[in-house]
Amino acid sequence: MRKIQMVDLKGQYEVIKDEVNASISNVLETSAFINGPEVHAFQKELEDYLGVKHVIPCANGTDALQIAMMGLGLKPGDEVITADFTFAATVEVIALLQLTPVLVDVEPDSFNIDPAALEKAITPKTKAIVPVHLFGQCANMDAVLEIAERHKLFVIEDNAQAIGADYTFKNGTKQKAGTMGHVAATSFFPSKNLGCYGDGGAIFTNDDELAHTLRGIVNHGMYERYHHDVVGVNSRLDSIQAAVLRSKLSRLDAYNASRRAAARKYSKAFEGNKNIIVPQMANSCTEICATCDCHVFHQYTLRILNGKRDELVKHLAEKQIPCGVYYPIPLHRQKAYLDERYNEKDFPVTNQLVKEVISLPMHTELDDEQISFITQTINQFIGGL
Repeated sequence: MRKIQMVDLKGQYEVIKDEVNASISNVLETSAFINGPEVHAFQKELEDYLGVKHVIPCANGTDALQIAMMGLGLKPGDEVITADFTFAATVEVIALLQLTPVLVDVEPDSFNIDPAALEKAITPKTKAIVPVHLFGQCANMDAVLEIAERHKLFVIEDNAQAIGADYTFKNGTKQKAGTMGHVAATSFFPSKNLGCYGDGGAIFTNDDELAHTLRGIVNHGMYERYHHDVVGVNSRLDSIQAAVLRSKLSRLDAYNASRRAAARKYSKAFEGNKNIIVPQMANSCTEICATCDCHVFHQYTLRILNGKRDELVKHLAEKQIPCGVYYPIPLHRQKAYLDERYNEKDFPVTNQLVKEVISLPMHTELDDEQISFITQTINQFIGGL
């Protein structure tokens, strides 16, 4: 059996090696390293793929979130509500801009922001909501958008983990993750479903005026060289990374289908185990079907119900099976984001999830032998069948 990787970037590269190498070589030959043809081509191709009017490439996903908030004109002291159960970058940029982060609990099945908790947290100072499409599945955007419209709030989608996912609204219409709010941010970190070979990110919007503002912000506030019209930053996607992303974008749907196929095999192997909860589907799906893109499985995350999660992590390490615990500490307990407003009773789901979640290897190169070894090892250790 091949060595099991949490993310097999080398294996993925080997398949597209010739195309990627030729694209990178072309960038080196033309020396158009910043804002070159590859960046502009990638931008247009991603706009077409997502069905969004504007893609603004930038240096990384954290920058993308920060720039999105800057573009909306949020002011120090404005409150921004987001999920407690997510990576720190989401709340980090809120604090960096001297906005006030407001953390709320998540749903136990999707791990995404709880609309009831969201609505309860709104105050006269609330100006924006950041739903995080965690682990590859969209938050409840029917509810989020309805709440936002009623309270006249901006919606900033954190789409770092769900690029390519579809959201099906209650009326049956579909939109890609990252195209439903006022603006969205994504990351092209190498381990993402659409990842480059360094850092990279992008911002999406259908708002022409906002897109114009964002394009200035990413380039030192310039629309014309040495004319600084807005306060900006230096955050640009370089041409080599764009070249890599172009090769992968044409394969993104196939990559996501491979992830779903692996997830389906995982869930089948854990079927009937009373000590394990497998990932739950949104959009009224009862299983991981082959025709639905509602979950693109950036992570395949289990809940271990018998209190043996930490022991399982150690056991898997002994068996040379990588895994991840995303996330072991709620944001409301992180030293940087402690706030006397937070009450532990307001975070029952998050506080439970951090004791139970474990993410298994998930990538496009997983094979049946590896999945069988991983699932058998877990079932035998955990029991419950």
